[in-house]
Amino acid sequence: MATSTEFPVIDGMIGRSPVMEEVYWLTRQVADSAATVLLAGETGTGKELVAHAIHELSSRNSGPFVRVNCGALSESLLESELFGHTKGAFTSAHENRTGRFEAAHGGTIFLDEVNSISYKLQVKLLRVLQEHEFERVGDTRTIQVDCRIVAATNRDLSDEVAEGRFREDLYYRLNVIPIFLPPLRDRTDDISELAEFFIRSYSEKNNKATPQLGPDAKKVLRTYSWPGNVRELQNYVERAIVLTDDAVLTAEHFPPHVRGLAAIRIGRPKVESVEDLCSELVTRGLEQAGSEANELHSEIVSLVERQLIQTVLRQCQGVQTKAAIRLGINRNTLHKKISEYKLESDSR
Repeated sequence: MATSTEFPVIDGMIGRSPVMEEVYWLTRQVADSAATVLLAGETGTGKELVAHAIHELSSRNSGPFVRVNCGALSESLLESELFGHTKGAFTSAHENRTGRFEAAHGGTIFLDEVNSISYKLQVKLLRVLQEHEFERVGDTRTIQVDCRIVAATNRDLSDEVAEGRFREDLYYRLNVIPIFLPPLRDRTDDISELAEFFIRSYSEKNNKATPQLGPDAKKVLRTYSWPGNVRELQNYVERAIVLTDDAVLTAEHFPPHVRGLAAIRIGRPKVESVEDLCSELVTRGLEQAGSEANELHSEIVSLVERQLIQTVLRQCQGVQTKAAIRLGINRNTLHKKISEYKLESDSR
């Protein structure tokens, strides 16, 4: 892989951790190609920023960049949104409407949460990918379109295929160039830089003096698991800026659960990664463990982490890339864990 000097940080993204260097390199490598790109990663990891960077770094940058949130619309509305409709195609179709694919002609269309598209619409999307053509809803006239497709998913599409919710042929069409966006817990070296960027940004927006980020705040921010990723960090920094005029942001300016003083609760408790599981165990069982907490914490982490990684590796037939996506960790991190826990016999 090229060095960061050759491939600088892409616009709008912050961080120089090794996992992000790989994202920057891949983004610049694929930007000016015609290949379809699939961005995989948890919510809040910056998939739209990468999609926009791919467009801006391509020869299509003079054309439109069109974003569609596929998870926000029902099947019928999404079909009309993507492909357009003719007057009278359905009850509320009072005039002809151009769809997002037509609007993206000559540019890039970004299909966010592509995993939420219904099986029926997946057939039409596959045709656009293969033939670059479609018909508006209620019309028989075929429309030719020339646009680059970048898709994003916060789920493992191979699992969706296995469960019968996503077409296998469409998956392979979308997954030509996969780029994995690491969760914030896998790029802790970037957290302080991200926090300081948001501090400057929100101080300026709120006409306030820019406070420093104190060492105790940096420590708690690095140790928190960040289930909401960069977006969650951004929200907490904004709140801290709005609610204080102090010259230094300390740990006290952040919510109790970020400081480890309360359980992490986002709706119904849900565990999506090794780190979340360990954090939940510590919160529930080790809050009163006294001086032995750190030692017990390490034992629990090792025990649970090894068992979970081994189980997922076996479910993925030892394929490390697929296992890493399921676990929500970077492929390099998984490789190190496999070596640490001597799980080579379960991987390939």
